[in-house]
Amino acid sequence: RNVGFSIGAAGLLVASSFGSATAQDDLTEVCMVLQWVPQAQFAGYYAADALGFWEEQGLKVNFIDGGPEVFPQVEGSLPDGPEFATSWVPRVLAVRDAGQSDLVNIGQIFQRSATLSASWADNPVASPEEFAGKTVGVWGGGNELEVFAAAQAAGLEPDVDFSTVIQSFTMDQLLNREIDVAEAMTYNEYAQLLETINPDTGELYQPEDFVIIDYNEVGTAMLQDAVHARASWLAEEGNEDIAVRFLAGAFKGWAYCRDNPDECVQITFVAGCVLGLGHQRWMMKVINPLVWPSPDGFGAMDPDSYASSVQTAVDAGFLSEAPGDDYVRTDLAEAARALLADTDLTGEG
Repeated sequence: RNVGFSIGAAGLLVASSFGSATAQDDLTEVCMVLQWVPQAQFAGYYAADALGFWEEQGLKVNFIDGGPEVFPQVEGSLPDGPEFATSWVPRVLAVRDAGQSDLVNIGQIFQRSATLSASWADNPVASPEEFAGKTVGVWGGGNELEVFAAAQAAGLEPDVDFSTVIQSFTMDQLLNREIDVAEAMTYNEYAQLLETINPDTGELYQPEDFVIIDYNEVGTAMLQDAVHARASWLAEEGNEDIAVRFLAGAFKGWAYCRDNPDECVQITFVAGCVLGLGHQRWMMKVINPLVWPSPDGFGAMDPDSYASSVQTAVDAGFLSEAPGDDYVRTDLAEAARALLADTDLTGEG
């Protein structure tokens, strides 16, 4: 965990220790812990690194991979942890609610939720109300919040009105019919279903073989990937400026991936993703509509989406109370956008 990686312009992974904020070739060195393992979910950051957008801002950014045993909301909260962390909003709010973190949202990257639940078309579960009596798969660690909140809004209690199973990060339990419903992300596990061969036909499964619940439509969607930094770190002299320059490079990377998705897939593949190019192409294609359009400017927090996420979490008992106004800072993203006057940061097209 004390080692980060930078892709670099040549596409090579280079190890370095994080948190030193030391200069190398006149660059300020910082570290970022990612939500998950290398994949196109983070393409904008990989592009910012590989194409020199952070270098333009005087920064060298090292990556720490996330994964099933790495929790960015925890890693980023450590006093000597990485300067920046990508994490879902409710996960960070939960550790803040417990008094264990001073992480601040400085850039809301995903404007829409990517969480789905999938079931077989021949055993359909088309709404949270239909969880009753079923076996519902979810991931732990905060991934389950939208699913459980939807069930509770439908008057159902997990492990009372329906059984819950902690899923692996594959779709095997659904494919093997060990569970009736599986949690899936639009950009990853749903694609895994469609990349699987139906043994009865010898052909790939098709969308019509499954029934999908979209939590954006249900009304319990919560904001996901956002850039966070510790309030205590930001308060130190010069660090707000570093954060602004970090965001500017990241925003430019995401804009580049919007306009050059195929190139960003290749950049992501070099970063070490374990799933194939075809899967990364799917992911890049699906990630872009999660972040674009950004009508208030890239990295901006939509007040209505934020209020809905917080209220859903409070109503479902995931938070004891709504967070204070100090969780969201919009000024740093605004300053970052001002550095990129010639870059389209709304993506209206």
